[in-house]
Amino acid sequence: MPSLFNVLPGIEVPAGAISKSFAEMWKDTADRGGPAPSENDVKATQVNLVLHLGYSTTADDAVAQFQTAVRFSRRYPCRVVVLCPLQVGEPDTEIKAKVYGECTLGKTKGDTRCCEFVMLSYPQKARTFLEDQVSICLSTDLPLYYWAHRFSSSARLNEYQYLLRRSKRVIFDSAIVPEDAFVFPWPKPDAVRDLVHARLLPVRQSLGQFLSGYSPSALAEGLEAVRIKCHESVRPEGRVLLGWLRERMLKCGALEEAAFECVTEPSLAEKAFELTFVYHGTKRFVCRGDLAKNHALLEADFGSGPVSLPTAVGLLSPEAALGEAMFF
Repeated sequence: MPSLFNVLPGIEVPAGAISKSFAEMWKDTADRGGPAPSENDVKATQVNLVLHLGYSTTADDAVAQFQTAVRFSRRYPCRVVVLCPLQVGEPDTEIKAKVYGECTLGKTKGDTRCCEFVMLSYPQKARTFLEDQVSICLSTDLPLYYWAHRFSSSARLNEYQYLLRRSKRVIFDSAIVPEDAFVFPWPKPDAVRDLVHARLLPVRQSLGQFLSGYSPSALAEGLEAVRIKCHESVRPEGRVLLGWLRERMLKCGALEEAAFECVTEPSLAEKAFELTFVYHGTKRFVCRGDLAKNHALLEADFGSGPVSLPTAVGLLSPEAALGEAMFF
């Protein structure tokens, strides 16, 4: 498998000359007539983002996550540091660096949004020096966000306390983490954000807006179970959505004894799900959604007559989910 560092774009530079290399890169871009920040605007970024590509990341996956970060940076200009750990047995013994940058022209002449990327390749022998190298790469006085992608074990992630403790948000995707991530003692639990929860924002909004038309007591009284059936392709989304619903319904007054269940259903179409509230009595609520086709049908009867509402639902794009997880 090719090195993640090698498949990502950028100009390889000495690890100790990253700032100088950025200045030369932008000057060369400007000299060729390309969009580049002005000399006084090179540091005008909004946030620092560290994208940590874990051992389970493939070359194609690394490129995909890099492009997600690029699209994100077009909305939120930032300095991105991409960590590319070498697998045991790969020959390099030193930290290697690449720089990459691009600017996007906005609607006005003064609206030029630029991002800067630093790729760092490092062997485990050099890991103890990584924190110092990362700190040099970051823009000072700006908040730090840490995106841990496809880490192979929480034990390895635990070695990066510098990033776990300093970051304003620690972001991961619960659909692709090892099982021990769910019991990992995060140093700052309130800072942890799940990309699965973030990309479900449109679904949560649609359900919340519909159900808010009924009183909490109408939703909670007689509730026996909340069940989600979903295609295997959206099982993580079903699990996270169920957790959100449980929290919401308990706050409405549902009994702790109510069952909350999520199961896979092979007969459903890819990315489809069916959500059902089961009541003692005649009340009912069902949501049948297809996240591939971006639509759902909501059906309910809470005592005032049946209601049926088709609505648009879908998942946020990767870059939009990243922004949701970072800032909200």
